[in-house]
Amino acid sequence: MIKLYFATGNEGKLKEAQNILGVDVEGVGLEIDEIQSMDPVEVAVKKARAYYSALKKPIFIEDVSVSIKALYGLPGTYIDAFMQSLGNEGIVELMKEKTNRKVLAQATVVYVEKAGSEKIFIGKVVGKVADKPRGDGFGWDPIFIPKGEKRTFGEMSLEEKNKYSMRAKALTKFKKWLDDKSK
Repeated sequence: MIKLYFATGNEGKLKEAQNILGVDVEGVGLEIDEIQSMDPVEVAVKKARAYYSALKKPIFIEDVSVSIKALYGLPGTYIDAFMQSLGNEGIVELMKEKTNRKVLAQATVVYVEKAGSEKIFIGKVVGKVADKPRGDGFGWDPIFIPKGEKRTFGEMSLEEKNKYSMRAKALTKFKKWLDDKSK
């Protein structure tokens, strides 16, 4: 059975990756310096290169960008910093007087098998910011409502969430590439 290394210490992301990829996925938590950029692909590729350089084994990373229309695209790639500083309640508070609550969430998965061989897989989902946090989940799941739903990611089971999830879309593309490669 194939084993993949995933540059994450986040148990929620690890479970999602294992569920979608259907292979043995081992989380690897290394501290690396991340570049500062609003370009999600640039951030993800440089992050993947840094992890590969540190681990010296094939590895994939996943990085999320959450662009809120009313906040001029913020937080974008800085979603983790926003979550640490404001949390879901703080982001909802920023949106209190906003009528346009549209969000574009993008997951960028980058796989590095050897130096200079990055493969990029992107998944996107459009949604809106909820008026208050609802449900569980990790990160901003309790405040993100995907288009066509009334529930937040936090109110959905993993299987329900993966029908919409930008991470699921990117990982599904990655899985297809892995499957095609192994033929």
